[in-house]
Amino acid sequence: MRFSHGVSAVFDDPNLVSVAGLGPVMALAERCGPGSPNPGLKIPALVGAMVAGADSIADTDLLRHGGMERLFTGIRAPSTLGSFLRTFTFGNVRQLDAVASRLLSNLGTHTPVLAGADQLAFVDIDDTVRETYGYAKQASGYGYSGVNGLNALIGVASTPIAAPVVTNSRLRRGAANSARGAARFVTDAVSNARGAGAAGEIIVRMDSAFYNAAVIAACRRAAARFSVTARMNTSVQAAIAGIPDQAWTPIRYPNAIYDEDENRWILRGRGRRNHLHRLH
Repeated sequence: MRFSHGVSAVFDDPNLVSVAGLGPVMALAERCGPGSPNPGLKIPALVGAMVAGADSIADTDLLRHGGMERLFTGIRAPSTLGSFLRTFTFGNVRQLDAVASRLLSNLGTHTPVLAGADQLAFVDIDDTVRETYGYAKQASGYGYSGVNGLNALIGVASTPIAAPVVTNSRLRRGAANSARGAARFVTDAVSNARGAGAAGEIIVRMDSAFYNAAVIAACRRAAARFSVTARMNTSVQAAIAGIPDQAWTPIRYPNAIYDEDENRWILRGRGRRNHLHRLH
């Protein structure tokens, strides 16, 4: 018996669905929705396609194969969904932000999405550059990564016992500064985390790209503690140099660190000189 390399498989049964798990996910989304959505066909179609693995408008056509039209109603073609997205303004984006925050809040009432958040929750803020292709891509540009793309600002909430949950996101021009609009973004992230059940202490964590007065003020207004890496500028270096040796607080590391220069394991160390903690 010899294996034939010409064998192929075709998914052509009209009664089968390859992503049946999408059913309960979309049912939960409808249950947690802030009300009767309109246009409530196109937005759920886009979300459902992304949940099923679509990462482009063309991929949303996976919603129309097999028995999907028997499982869901109101499925739209990729061209229709693409035209719909191209009509969006920044005002529409803020409307979607409001819908997403209410969805997250309602999700918290139906599922333990942030278990343990009644005691402690972390809100992490960061940005990333997503590469784009083609010279006509609107708002693409070269940012700090040196890659031509778009800049995405992302907020994530988690607890010591719960997996991370995206609280909010914002797509910006590729050359946007990391901290652009971050103060408002931090306010929204903390508010959304609280809506999802973070009734206890909240600690906002950010890297040095978000080290500025407006972002820190936003954390304080939100009554959240924060941990932000400080840039080693002249004023910070002068402040560190003025700290007496006896004023440093020892840190006991959970795992030993091997110091190549001193050829020894370090179990204790002084406070990190380039990290600012505001935990009161």
